[in-house]
Amino acid sequence: QVELVESGGGLVQAGGSLRLSCAVSGRIFSRGGLGWFRQAPGKEREFVAALTWSGYTDYADAVKGRFTISRDNAKNTVYLQMNNLKPEDTAVYYCAARPYGSARYDYWGQGTQVTVSS
Repeated sequence: QVELVESGGGLVQAGGSLRLSCAVSGRIFSRGGLGWFRQAPGKEREFVAALTWSGYTDYADAVKGRFTISRDNAKNTVYLQMNNLKPEDTAVYYCAARPYGSARYDYWGQGTQVTVSS
């Protein structure tokens, strides 16, 4: 069974930073892919960042140079460090996991709210 639990969201002023955490239970952490997505009010959920088990990272253009995805294998936790936050980054952020060899994210966390004030 796979479970993902996010934390670290909150309210921050524009230009500030937040670090989101996602604790991942289950064997998927060591071999699967991990990602962060977000959904703003009235908009569809969108891709933010991804990290493969081999360490390859990918980012949405809107966050490149500002966000960093990383993992701590000892803690089975994936992080999203968000710097220079903008009001348009306001959204519910979701952690997701996909099995090894699959392109589909099958497992999702409950989401954590990030609000950036101008």
